Amino acid sequence: MKESKEFVKSVTAMDEDFAQWYTDIVTKADLVDYSSVRGSMIIRPYGFALWENIKQALDQRIKETGHENVYMPLFIPESLLQKEKDHIEGFAPEVAWVTHGGSEELAERLVVRPTSEVLFCEHYKNIIHSYRDLPKLYNQWANVVRWEKTTRPFLRTLEFLWQEGHTAHATDEDAHEETKRMLEVYASVCEELLAIPVLRGQKTEKEKFAGAKFTYTIESLMHDGKALQTATSHHLGDGFAKAFGIQYLDKDGNLQYVHQTSWGFTTRVIGALIMVHGDDRGLVIPPKVAPTQVMIVPIAQHKEGVLDFAYDLKEKLSAVVRVGIDASDKKPGWKFNEYEMKGIPLRLEVGPKDIENNQVVLVRRDTGEKLFVSIDQIEDRIVALLDEIQKNLFNKAKASREEKTATAATFDEFKKNLSGNPGFIKAMWCGDRACEDQIKEETGATSRCIPFEQESVSEQCVCCGKEAKHMVYWAKSY
Repeated sequence: MKESKEFVKSVTAMDEDFAQWYTDIVTKADLVDYSSVRGSMIIRPYGFALWENIKQALDQRIKETGHENVYMPLFIPESLLQKEKDHIEGFAPEVAWVTHGGSEELAERLVVRPTSEVLFCEHYKNIIHSYRDLPKLYNQWANVVRWEKTTRPFLRTLEFLWQEGHTAHATDEDAHEETKRMLEVYASVCEELLAIPVLRGQKTEKEKFAGAKFTYTIESLMHDGKALQTATSHHLGDGFAKAFGIQYLDKDGNLQYVHQTSWGFTTRVIGALIMVHGDDRGLVIPPKVAPTQVMIVPIAQHKEGVLDFAYDLKEKLSAVVRVGIDASDKKPGWKFNEYEMKGIPLRLEVGPKDIENNQVVLVRRDTGEKLFVSIDQIEDRIVALLDEIQKNLFNKAKASREEKTATAATFDEFKKNLSGNPGFIKAMWCGDRACEDQIKEETGATSRCIPFEQESVSEQCVCCGKEAKHMVYWAKSY
């Protein structure tokens, strides 16, 4: 028991200081380390294995929808970025510039890519000529740089990993369908794999992507009641095409501009996973993306036959799950706490008495429940348990979101709800930017999305009292 307390006391309680709890978890669970550059993170093997599992699942879905992977350059000439005025203005505060090559000053400054719309546009202008060339469905896995003022591992860093899809279509309708389709791909990854429930909707004009016609988003709610933009899908319209001259000959021989989309999903989702599922003992990782789904901990491993049995069990289970074994000389109690910290879904304990009784002990990370399972049923039981854990994490997160979602018909009610039970607030909005700005200025809450599934909370805007146009989800956010 003392060992357990010693291990956990180094982690700040989440309800005491959530920000510090988060920092403790990402470092003590071996997800990241800090680099010598402010705001940059070293993703350690355990953290990168988690990202690889997410990436592999998303990449498969992207390819199943007909997209091909490509790779664009890291650097963008300033003149190229300047071609789309709204786009460059939106990214200007976050841009990192390269001004020298070696000791010589460059004739033209280069941008370290914050996103790659203009690079794809330049390429599409060269390869799209006819309606037969459409659609172009490209995706790239890459790193990008955004010079953030305030940083936190995974959530906001100067450099992060992501995928960015960039597509070109013959019609506005085709581009619209693509925007919706890819948002749903993102939602499925979050809900089915990461066990994170999301809200689907459209960003307001103020919050949309710079240069886009409109932006669709999925939003999730963290344990502390703050929202996180989990992924976005942008309908770019033909604005970029006109700026870059991307045209094609239609079936009638007329020149037309293409209609484009872009969409992105980043390592930020690992931050979401931590803050949605974690607890005071560390990470809680959904089984479908866990680098190790089952960790075997031999008990009294110095006794004859225990390690041999454990390794045989590992080989047996490796056919159905991602399984590890800790045969180090650390005490069992320390191992238990270490793998709880790392969020491994199931711990399997086996010692001399278990071998004698033809059983093992399984301990669930999500509930702490201990189960005694016959060796003869071990594979089927573990597979079923992992499925139960996956579903339980999603249901628990959804219940927490619903508990932290309130409705407000008046501004006073809005403020009261936000301070009393931080989370999502459903409130009506007139559509006026001034009201959106006032709500942020007075409460710190921003519009998270105009949900696709609309409902009426009242007939008046929560801020100005005029006739409402939309029901909006509002929240303080990361």
